[in-house]
Amino acid sequence: MGLPIEDYGLIGDTQTAALVGKDGSIDWLCLPRFDSAALFSALLGDEDNGHWRIAPEAEVRKVNRRYREGTLVLETEFECAEGIVRLIDFMPPRDKRPDLMRIVEGVRGTVPMELDLTVRFDYGSIVPWIQRSKQDARTLLAVAGPDALRFDSGVDIEAREFAHTARFSVTEGEQIPFVITWYKSHEESPEPLNPSQALEDTVKWWRSWVEECNYQGEWHEEVHRSLLVLKALTYAPTGGIVAAPTTSLPEQLGGVRNWDYRYCWIRDATLTLNTLLVTGHSREAVAWRDWLLRAVAGEPRAMQILYGPAGERRLAEYTIPWLPGYEGSAPVRVGNAAANQFQLDVYGEIMDAMHQARSAGMEPDAWAWGVQKELLDFLEGNWREPDEGIWEVRGGRRHFTHSKVMAWVAFDRAVKTAESLGMDGPVERWKRLRREVHQEVCREGYQAHRGHGRRGAFTQFYGCKHLDAAVLMMPLVGFLPASDERVRSTVEAIEEELCQEGFVMRYASEAWEKVDGLPSGEGAFLPCTFWLADCLAFMGEGERALAHFQGLLGIRNDLGLLSEGYDVKARRLVGNFPQAFTHVGLVNTARNLGLAGVREGARPPTP
Repeated sequence: MGLPIEDYGLIGDTQTAALVGKDGSIDWLCLPRFDSAALFSALLGDEDNGHWRIAPEAEVRKVNRRYREGTLVLETEFECAEGIVRLIDFMPPRDKRPDLMRIVEGVRGTVPMELDLTVRFDYGSIVPWIQRSKQDARTLLAVAGPDALRFDSGVDIEAREFAHTARFSVTEGEQIPFVITWYKSHEESPEPLNPSQALEDTVKWWRSWVEECNYQGEWHEEVHRSLLVLKALTYAPTGGIVAAPTTSLPEQLGGVRNWDYRYCWIRDATLTLNTLLVTGHSREAVAWRDWLLRAVAGEPRAMQILYGPAGERRLAEYTIPWLPGYEGSAPVRVGNAAANQFQLDVYGEIMDAMHQARSAGMEPDAWAWGVQKELLDFLEGNWREPDEGIWEVRGGRRHFTHSKVMAWVAFDRAVKTAESLGMDGPVERWKRLRREVHQEVCREGYQAHRGHGRRGAFTQFYGCKHLDAAVLMMPLVGFLPASDERVRSTVEAIEEELCQEGFVMRYASEAWEKVDGLPSGEGAFLPCTFWLADCLAFMGEGERALAHFQGLLGIRNDLGLLSEGYDVKARRLVGNFPQAFTHVGLVNTARNLGLAGVREGARPPTP
């Protein structure tokens, strides 16, 4: 059974990632890619589904964790009566094959240690054939089907009931390395990297990337940590950006809303791209643009809302019955059927991202602009259609207000791109469409009289009276100014009706089952809470905005990581972890609150 979500730390090599627990156990790792089958799946089951634990054999009195400054190198210190030992976990930026390295370092005294390694391929379902290397008895070779692992140990290891263990001691100043290397089973076993040199190279690599950041605001450490998470979730070979490195961490403990987030959502990726752009990381913008063009190539009108890390389109969803799920949250899902949904908002997000990228200095690309015009042609004929919306409902399409707002964004950014950069296109037609969408949203999406003394507000979809935190994006994308009375009323209604102890729910859960088609129940959605803070700042409510932001910072784990949601009653993080969408919100809100005059009422950045 996995630890509380907040007890995990992230390590990765920008092609995959692992979750390391406070107890020294790696309970989740997919190799060789983010979306590959896991070989450590204890997070969604138990130890027999695969894990790798290194920890003191003696009673642990205290655990301290930290990342080495400016890196994704994780250090966990265990304090025992016998002394202190440090566990250093990292994944070197990849050359040909993925490596996971652990170095046990004695800090004080002599500490007895234990190692437990259980390798299970294919999400815990396959026990591999394991044999010792003929060259070194401390090296194990594990093979099953297409997968193979090389495990190099710094101590003697023993086989026990389809697993391996070791008992050893580490003294002050001593370092003992352990390395796992994945490779294709039909290939020769690779030679291991030198752990000490790999550690030095990994630290340099991450710090070199962080040095490109131009953020100099008040929340320097918090922003840098979030940016490192975003970089870690970038699939380096293609430029795609995954939403999270996990699947099926539940939106509600024990619930059924458990989804696979190891893919590239157009929405999440564009928001991540914008955040990286404004903090100085322009190379990611070009890589993402090229990834997008490859992903939608052939027929831009058939664009999906999410793809695999390399642009794969077939992401069939199925369940894994042998894994009980995180704290009994079943089913465990692989793949995501939302890939086949129609969501209007992604067109606006793409147009906005490309506009922001060009405005930031990215060289205009004729192919990219041609694809954008094709997308606009499709949108022109389909923006009046209902869709599944940003929350990916499975209970039928609606005319979601947020979706229509983002359709307006698409036409608005097309006009601005053409006018500011001299790109060709039917500008007057786009202006007319922009005006038509705006008028319809203001007419159909706003409910002045919601009954029972409730404030007037832009609602979830046309004709309903229920709130949806997604409409908080209105002033943030420039649809209406924060000073507009309808925006103010909507923001205040959301703060009053959808907030729980300062954290924002996406919608009223009692009305959601009819819309979504699944049982209701989830934690507060953290990106929406960041949006609320942004809106309040732009409304001149700086103190309230700051209070929400500080509340969000307060629920980060000890390593500065956040998941998708927060269970207010249980005081626990929920949802896939760590979540790119959430860390994007942290960076953006820190920037917005740092604008001059925020307490008197700042303006959103001009789109």
